[in-house]
Amino acid sequence: MTPQIKRAFMKDKRVLNISSEVVPYLPQTNQAIHSFKIPKNINDHGGQTRIFMPRYGLINERRHQLHEVIRLSGMNLVINDVDMPLIIKVASIPKERMQVYFIDNEDYFKRRALLKDEKQLPFKDNDERMIFFTKGVIETVKKLNWSPDIIHLHGWFTSLFPLYLNTYYKDEPIFADSKIVTSLYAKDFEGTFSKQFHKKVAFDDISDEMIEPLKDPQFESLTQLCLNFSDGYVIADEAIPKSIESYLKSNKIPGLSYEESLKEDAFIQFYTNHILK
Repeated sequence: MTPQIKRAFMKDKRVLNISSEVVPYLPQTNQAIHSFKIPKNINDHGGQTRIFMPRYGLINERRHQLHEVIRLSGMNLVINDVDMPLIIKVASIPKERMQVYFIDNEDYFKRRALLKDEKQLPFKDNDERMIFFTKGVIETVKKLNWSPDIIHLHGWFTSLFPLYLNTYYKDEPIFADSKIVTSLYAKDFEGTFSKQFHKKVAFDDISDEMIEPLKDPQFESLTQLCLNFSDGYVIADEAIPKSIESYLKSNKIPGLSYEESLKEDAFIQFYTNHILK
């Protein structure tokens, strides 16, 4: 595929990138770098992108010029029968013409840490943080009236998006034709968190059968839940759990291998040949 054809195909295609880590706002992990490079590549080929991530307390708002978007903020999201206020902030990545939207809430994201405590264990309220982040992104995209052709997810913290888009938000016309691609990264936490995760998601009238993996919320079960409702996947790390590799073999959705993902314009071709065909 020539550069001209690639650019013509991606022109005006809308790709929503959702990640728990993005450079330059957080340290350069593999996930944070990918969450920047993929939308940049889409932009370079004439596509449109929006990036969403949490607004953790360690992000320097002054340095990165974050500002609150009043018209998008102010909504309350119901999390396990409790109203939690949603704050939306936005910034532009210098020189890249890419906007990044930050999901904020004092209770969930003010702390100066990402998803694990000082002992490197997952925060006990990561379940509610995930639900809040999921609903916050979806409600904000609805307010923006920005219908994505592709929703590209990065990291286990985004695992609830495919589930909610296929259940709680299944009648939203803005997402009716959206395809979901999930990038898989190396396992970065052990054990489980929140025995109440399953119950809190079930509160949103999502059937027990669909959320069976949440009864044991480990890295592997969250990843499997995400893949159950995805249209494609990308292996974005050299090492992913063997159980996930086995699960992918039994899953019929198209995938991009780690080696293939390293090639120039690999994602443009994957979108073109397998996701939007």
